[in-house]
Amino acid sequence: MELKIMQKTYDLALYLYPALRQFPKSEKHTMAAEIKKTLFRIMRLIARANKARRKRELLAELDAELELLRQQNRLAMELGFLPFRKYEITSRYLAEIGKMLGGWIKSCRN
Repeated sequence: MELKIMQKTYDLALYLYPALRQFPKSEKHTMAAEIKKTLFRIMRLIARANKARRKRELLAELDAELELLRQQNRLAMELGFLPFRKYEITSRYLAEIGKMLGGWIKSCRN
């Protein structure tokens, strides 16, 4: 069964990858690479949490990685590497993923 949060994260990756290719050459192996790493850590944590019996710690780590990606997204926009429109769309994806994660965390508390 495909988790909706994983599908939304996958959709974000499909959207973000072409934007990362447009980063300046000097940033492709630094900031763009770090954003990709964060995105893959998020996907990995979703998959691990889905299979784990004790999800709480993994979901907390996932929440931290999601916050890091939000900050990376904002920094990329403020430095002029990511156009504002793409920043907005990426931010919407991140907000949706965050809401899904919040629901998942809440369901684990009950």
